[in-house]
Amino acid sequence: MSTLPGLELRHVPQGLRLSDFKLVAFDMDSTLINIECVDEIADLVGKKAEVAAITEAAMRGEIADYKESLRRRVALLAGAPESALQTIYDERLRLNPGVETFVQACQQAGMKTLLISGGFTFFSERIRQRLGLDFARANTLGVASGRLTGTLLERPWGDIVDGAEKRRVLLEVCELLGIDTRQAIAVGDGANDVPMMTAAGLSIAYHPKPAVAKQAMVSILEGGLDRALEIFAS
Repeated sequence: MSTLPGLELRHVPQGLRLSDFKLVAFDMDSTLINIECVDEIADLVGKKAEVAAITEAAMRGEIADYKESLRRRVALLAGAPESALQTIYDERLRLNPGVETFVQACQQAGMKTLLISGGFTFFSERIRQRLGLDFARANTLGVASGRLTGTLLERPWGDIVDGAEKRRVLLEVCELLGIDTRQAIAVGDGANDVPMMTAAGLSIAYHPKPAVAKQAMVSILEGGLDRALEIFAS
């Protein structure tokens, strides 16, 4: 393992260029953005401690069934006003440092961009538009009469984006683009990102949980997401 200040590198080939890659896939919560959206919704309805405890255990890999952990968290949100989602987006959600710089560099290098989130479409679609990303997949919260139902909507692909679905979407988009998975970069921070990170040619962990840092080729421990650009040849 080689180290730059604030970066850990494992088995990263010398002389990599961004143009060697054709696709970059991002996690959203705590990777592209500064919050875990489910925790913030819970905070507005007085249940943050309960929900955050489940979130942390899931991200550390201590809850093996991510789908069950998410269902448990979302169920605690039942009755929350739908307007809380916009409040969180406006008042609490921020892009993490260096995100725009790194995304723009990838786009300028000709890469397609993909957001795959275990979070919610209310936020992922706004982030997709804000950053000009090509594709996005996330979970959709059930809403009735202006309040969250505590459920997730069934979609043609299922109802929950977990680690297996993140990997499947990455592989599907690679096939759609006609590229090898070695031409893909995957960026995340939690245990449910590991399946897509191990499927990609380059894995980048942003301020990751320890179990994730051990498996990523690049771990950003200090600074913004744009620090990933330091590993590429100019």
